Amino acid sequence: MFKKNDHGDMGIGAMIVFIAMVLVAGIAASVLVQTANKLEIQAMQTGQQTTEEVATGLSVSDITGQLGTNASNGSWAPNSILNLTICVAPRSGSMDIDLSNTVVELSNSNTKYILTYDQALYFAAPDPTGVFVQGAFATLNSKSFGLIVLEDADGSCLAASPVINRGDHVLLTISAGQCFQGLQPRTDIWGMVIPETGAPGVFAFRTPASYPDVIYDLY
Repeated sequence: MFKKNDHGDMGIGAMIVFIAMVLVAGIAASVLVQTANKLEIQAMQTGQQTTEEVATGLSVSDITGQLGTNASNGSWAPNSILNLTICVAPRSGSMDIDLSNTVVELSNSNTKYILTYDQALYFAAPDPTGVFVQGAFATLNSKSFGLIVLEDADGSCLAASPVINRGDHVLLTISAGQCFQGLQPRTDIWGMVIPETGAPGVFAFRTPASYPDVIYDLY
């Protein structure tokens, strides 16, 4: 008796189909790998930017005002706070912050001012006779703020590129006379110091009910 084989050999058609399936699977796998790489890179960038946004920012530690009685500008109100200093520092874990790209917003619920950094109003240290004695306040206007360096261990806060980092403290100088024609008693002020990247320093204060002194701690 002869044994008859019922199984036929694989044909050329089946081989072509098999090769096509392998090629399609390879292409699909390549597309998936490329997509996964792009998603991984995007996720890393998003995570890094999110970390910088969350950790980076400015904190406002103190705001001081100086009373003025004899303003050179007749529109300024007498016996009002004419000059302000805002002490700012980077938050814990913050990246370097360039104050030349920082914006200060001030509002008294009636008027809002946007101030930017003026390099001509930079001072590397406070005046020995007092912060408000410096000439920075004489040339301030309603569109700019000046800068007085209080602490800068690594020397990164320069006039052309005032960059602050961990441990640095600076004073932002603002003319309330130019912005609000002076701050009268019981005036509510809201504001923010907004860096280029990260969380802004937010503050709000009310001026005293009367002005028996010259210098006032407002915040």
